[in-house]
Amino acid sequence: MVASLVTGAIAAAPAGAQAADNPYERGPAPTDASVEAARGPYATSSTNVSSLVVTGFGGGVIYYPTTTSDGTFGAVAISPGFTAYWSSLDWLGPRLASHGFVVFGIETTTTLDQPDSRGRQLLAALDYLVNRSSVRSRVDASRLAVAGHSMGGGGTLEAARTRPALKAAIPLAPWHTTKSWSTVQVPTLIIGGESDSVASVSTHSEPFYNSISAAPEKAYLELNNASHFFPQTANTPMAKQMISWLKRFVDNDTRYSQFLCPGPSGLAIEEYRNTCPS
Repeated sequence: MVASLVTGAIAAAPAGAQAADNPYERGPAPTDASVEAARGPYATSSTNVSSLVVTGFGGGVIYYPTTTSDGTFGAVAISPGFTAYWSSLDWLGPRLASHGFVVFGIETTTTLDQPDSRGRQLLAALDYLVNRSSVRSRVDASRLAVAGHSMGGGGTLEAARTRPALKAAIPLAPWHTTKSWSTVQVPTLIIGGESDSVASVSTHSEPFYNSISAAPEKAYLELNNASHFFPQTANTPMAKQMISWLKRFVDNDTRYSQFLCPGPSGLAIEEYRNTCPS
């Protein structure tokens, strides 16, 4: 593993930022501006994980807050899509980590791996993160999440179905031949693109969302005129909802409910549905 240089952040998070009534609360009270900013309150660093030192997935890059004064953090593993590498999504690493998460952007064993395989790889990456990684002391093993793009999004649903103890799942333009996810019990945010011609929302994201009936909360965000590849460039509406979903369900931080209920609106948003978490 090779550590990288520290990346920038808006400001260092204050020590002891967690509130007494929620030991998982991290960082200052959020505002629209803070959640939409390119970086959150935590300075971050990263470490590369070679495929030679892991089993069950292809290595990747771990991003994490540099502070040690706020205790442990929740974590999320993220998979790229079919034929893609983590570099296609790597803007998400420091962005999410700077809001107080350990983020593992994974490489798959091959770029042609199918969704169910990607789901298993996401879980293998989380297991490595909490048990063997160089940052394991920073991770709260009880607060884990998964996300992914395209077939990685399908893998996200598969991982959530397989491991109901996960705290959150965020499929991005998900692709999967399975259309019913009625047994998923993990709070799930699906983000789709209105103009997706690879995994059209009418045959993928929308039926996936509609089929989820066992999860305590779910939401569906459709981005106006967005193609299948919207997650591959910095996307503030997507990032804002991802941060808010992870904060609300991984950190149990109700300060972020304001961004989930009634939810986003504006020219960039085609549609938003949700179960309105309190």
